[in-house]
Amino acid sequence: MGKVSVAEIKELMSATGVGMMDCKKALEANDGDMDKAIEFLREKGLATQAKKSGRAAAEGIVTAVVNGNVGVLLEVNTETDFAANTDDIKNFVAGVANTIIEKNPADVEALKAEVISGGTSTIGDVLTELAGMKIRENIVIRRFVRMEGKLASYIHNGGSIGVLVKMDTELDADAVAAIGKDVAMQSAALNAPYLCRADVPAEVVEKEKEIMLAQMAEDPKMASKPEKVKEGIINGKINKYYSENCLLEQSFVKDDKLSVQGYVDAEAKNLGGTIAVTDVVRYERGEGVEKKEDNLADEVAKMIK
Repeated sequence: MGKVSVAEIKELMSATGVGMMDCKKALEANDGDMDKAIEFLREKGLATQAKKSGRAAAEGIVTAVVNGNVGVLLEVNTETDFAANTDDIKNFVAGVANTIIEKNPADVEALKAEVISGGTSTIGDVLTELAGMKIRENIVIRRFVRMEGKLASYIHNGGSIGVLVKMDTELDADAVAAIGKDVAMQSAALNAPYLCRADVPAEVVEKEKEIMLAQMAEDPKMASKPEKVKEGIINGKINKYYSENCLLEQSFVKDDKLSVQGYVDAEAKNLGGTIAVTDVVRYERGEGVEKKEDNLADEVAKMIK
């Protein structure tokens, strides 16, 4: 049982929402291993599900553009919200998005070598000039995804979250656009990690079962129940896990009597066809990018040394 630091305890508290002493005990019991400590707390029923450890701290813009049967979802980061809201950045982001649609670059580095849509300079050169001469901030083209097919998109809160949805359907693209947008809005709001249960890795399901069994073992009322009863309870809990973590199985936010899949099927039937949601990509501005936080007391102490 090793000694743990205050920083480690704070990190575990932030990741799980569990109290200080329980986090301390969990870390000590697992020799400071953060992942094992989170699992330990979940098995004790103290943490229902681990939160993401990455903090969404970077500023910038997430944008989505659909042009005919081609669409792009793009994130560009800046150091400040002020910079992100300037016309220079907004125009740059729009130009980058259109370039991705037109040129289909393999990755960000290939994208920088392309001439920006409607211009004469490469995106890399425009980026350098924008960051060094106009905005005077670090600007990063962080990531993008390009899709082809019948698409729909949604941008939340001026570019804080963006979602791009692809559908397989014989119906006209314009006819299904509103349905796709509803699916995109669902993803933006509830952020399901998987599209459907087939996408959930087998090891994730097995780990969930292990945690559920461990929770049962901690409950005297459950420990004495027959194995068949326990199995039924586990299956019920796994189905609940799917309904919370798989987008198409979630309750539809606009009508919770339907699942998202149920909503899509009903709307497709009304239009006289079928719709299969085949891909959903969601970007949240700055997710997983850690931003330095200045401690005022530390800064003052440095200044008076």
